[in-house]
Amino acid sequence: MKNLLFTFLILSLSIIYAQAQDWDKVEITAEKVTDNIYVLFGRGGNIGLFVGEDGVMMIDDQYAPLSEKIAAKIAEISDKPIKFLLNTHWHGDHAGGNENFKNKGAIIVAHENVRKRLSTDQFMKAFSRQVEAKPETFWPEITFEKDITLHFNGEDIMAFHTHNAHTDGDAIIYFMKSNVIHMGDTFFKGRFPFIDLSSGGSIDGMIATANKVLFIADNETKIIPGHGTLSNKVELNEYRDMLMTLRDRVKSALKEGRTAAEIKAANLTNGFPEEWGSGFINAERIIDIIYTDLTRKK
Repeated sequence: MKNLLFTFLILSLSIIYAQAQDWDKVEITAEKVTDNIYVLFGRGGNIGLFVGEDGVMMIDDQYAPLSEKIAAKIAEISDKPIKFLLNTHWHGDHAGGNENFKNKGAIIVAHENVRKRLSTDQFMKAFSRQVEAKPETFWPEITFEKDITLHFNGEDIMAFHTHNAHTDGDAIIYFMKSNVIHMGDTFFKGRFPFIDLSSGGSIDGMIATANKVLFIADNETKIIPGHGTLSNKVELNEYRDMLMTLRDRVKSALKEGRTAAEIKAANLTNGFPEEWGSGFINAERIIDIIYTDLTRKK
């Protein structure tokens, strides 16, 4: 029994050590978008960074174990304090560092549903995972229902809510003068997206969000997706068309009276590049998500 417990302890410590080493291997890199806007890549959602004389504004903050690395990369770009942190939604790969950056003095701004979901237990059905409520140190201090405009570093920054898209608390961040838009996880560049149905997401909301941004954007707009490299209106248009095509294919199959098994086996993602399904949402899962969304009671 002692040997078994010892083996279990060693295995547990090995896993913890491996996880720690894994975080150690993550590199935070920066890409310049405009003279004072950057995107930071690491592990998790893309971080938007806006720097100037008034200070630093962040959009999302990835996972908590990466906060010091992220802060160090920001310090290489600006010696000003982090004044504001905007959350595009509540998921841990975008808001996991909230507490750490709040402790550094950042004021967190998000849609009111982000605060609601961070402050209560959540069940992510897609992963069969219970997510415990975060302490108040993680919660946004300023929330909005529809939109809010910040005037900072000589820029007008609008954060506006998009209904039931990736989640029920998504915010699009629009730098109006700089012509830069951060879409959070309403846009997964070049891949099938995760739509968190259990957090209020929907396929129709994702399409509506893409259409709204396409209406705002022009051919010079720089678009930061939640995941993937820096993008533009042409690539967002392709993404929107993919979402519409898959939704309409599933709808047609349902009208034909096909069963769930038949729909999932019908290769409805046919014609799209294989790399669209190379993320953690593969071809089978995106069809399952859309099917579940269109057939559930709302």
